[in-house]
Amino acid sequence: MTQPDRIHLRDHVVTAEIGAFQSERGQTQRLRFDLTVDLRDPVDGADDHVDRILSYDVLVQAIDAALADQRYNLVETLAERIAAEVLADPRAARIEVTVEKLDRGPGALGITISRAAGRVAVTPAHLPVRIIVGRPAHLPPGAAVVLPDAPVQPLPQGGDARRLALLGLDQSAWILAATLGIEVAETRTELDAAIRAGRAVVWAPARLAVEAPDVAPEGAALALWLAPRLAADRIDIAGPLPALPPDLAVPVERIRGGDE
Repeated sequence: MTQPDRIHLRDHVVTAEIGAFQSERGQTQRLRFDLTVDLRDPVDGADDHVDRILSYDVLVQAIDAALADQRYNLVETLAERIAAEVLADPRAARIEVTVEKLDRGPGALGITISRAAGRVAVTPAHLPVRIIVGRPAHLPPGAAVVLPDAPVQPLPQGGDARRLALLGLDQSAWILAATLGIEVAETRTELDAAIRAGRAVVWAPARLAVEAPDVAPEGAALALWLAPRLAADRIDIAGPLPALPPDLAVPVERIRGGDE
């Protein structure tokens, strides 16, 4: 049987408070993490495209998210939570998680668990994210994905008009990012990393929006397409509200723009 391709994180050491004994409460100790993930698809089909491979950032962020969620008595529970976080990504098929305490004895004390996708009982916590169209007067705290409302004008005539409009939006994204003082994200991997880190980015949509040829190349339409894919909590539009589909599940609000 052919072994699946794997990615791994080894010897990742974090200081945290953990443990069921009274002597461990109110004290931090070093934890060492080793994660090995079986990929659902082989890397030779990735075509050097970052969104087709499980990012190493997902492994580090799974540890950070699990530790931030609660204080754990058992390393076993912590390992389960980390496994759930990683296996929530559809590119992961199986994970092996080792968590070791480095300060409780003469050697490392810990647990190794192996879990397959679909066999994890813990549901990863929802990460709130807001989508903003246009240049907001103020960026809200927390994770936000900002979209330019219109492409750079004038657009060249002829050729693939939709592709040219998306490339114009990419130009607008870089200009908007410089104005707001935040980074640009082009791939789903970059968007996910920003959401997990709780920070704002400007989305340059050309690379991802090619998957949605029926979506108009303008900010509001792209926001409505992106929102369910990111499980967004709301969409803010710095300008007039467009016509909205009646079955839209995400609340949409008008906010004050930077030019108002």
